[in-house]
Amino acid sequence: MHRLKTVERPEVINAIAEARAQGDLSENAEYDAARERQGFIEGRIQELESTLSNAQIINPAELDAAGQAVFGATVEIEDLESGERLTYQIVGDLEADIRANMISVSSPVARALIGKSEGDVVEVRAPAGVREYEVCSVSYE
Repeated sequence: MHRLKTVERPEVINAIAEARAQGDLSENAEYDAARERQGFIEGRIQELESTLSNAQIINPAELDAAGQAVFGATVEIEDLESGERLTYQIVGDLEADIRANMISVSSPVARALIGKSEGDVVEVRAPAGVREYEVCSVSYE
């Protein structure tokens, strides 16, 4: 948001000013492109400001979920077919980053895990097919 407000917004304002200086706006492609870019930037700023104003900080260490997988929990699972172990933290849609093992609460895996405890077996219906996982551990870190 900082970059949008301090770098991109002033750049697009300058681009609009330069396009206006060229004269007739009705057939000015640069002006149209700059106005479209300005609309995108302003929309993105509003979206980010709305998200930040509604954000809540959740400290997983303060969760008391009696060993169940909930939002914020870190869950270790084992693929029953391959034996591969995976560890994921269940986070919000905007925080999700599979490279950091953070999955969205709305993903098929997280939806299957919510409410489950150590030892439970879950069936995950994903685009690649149905997979079964056993919950090995649930922690709140």
